[in-house]
Amino acid sequence: MNQIDVAQLLSPSAHFRVLLSPTPRGARLARLLAAEWMRTREELPHRVTEAAVQLVAELTANAATHGRVAGRDFRLVLLVHEDALRIEVTDTRADALPRRRLPSPDGDSGRGLLLVEALADRWGVGLGPAPQKTVWAEVDLTPL
Repeated sequence: MNQIDVAQLLSPSAHFRVLLSPTPRGARLARLLAAEWMRTREELPHRVTEAAVQLVAELTANAATHGRVAGRDFRLVLLVHEDALRIEVTDTRADALPRRRLPSPDGDSGRGLLLVEALADRWGVGLGPAPQKTVWAEVDLTPL
């Protein structure tokens, strides 16, 4: 069952956190909740929100597809720093690290990290505590 603290959506805090089931429905809900939270943040430029929604969609879809462990949720965290929006998606498959692959021209998958690289100013992976991994991406609030 999804665990959502509705008060988080109404809070003016500079962070958002939610646990969701590692399913396509959970990934879709993560994108919708993130988009709504970012919409309420005046300090987020439109271009940042647009990129971040796509990043959330990709990272949570990866967590639901590649990081799925039955009975274990994934976590989405959004943090607004002075100069960047940070997106963190944590799942319980530290053994399944993201890696860039060359997609086949007619394939349906394999382009996700290319999209992350194109939209994020920085991204990476952090391990722990076992068995977790966190894939993160940052989008600068001011253009370079």
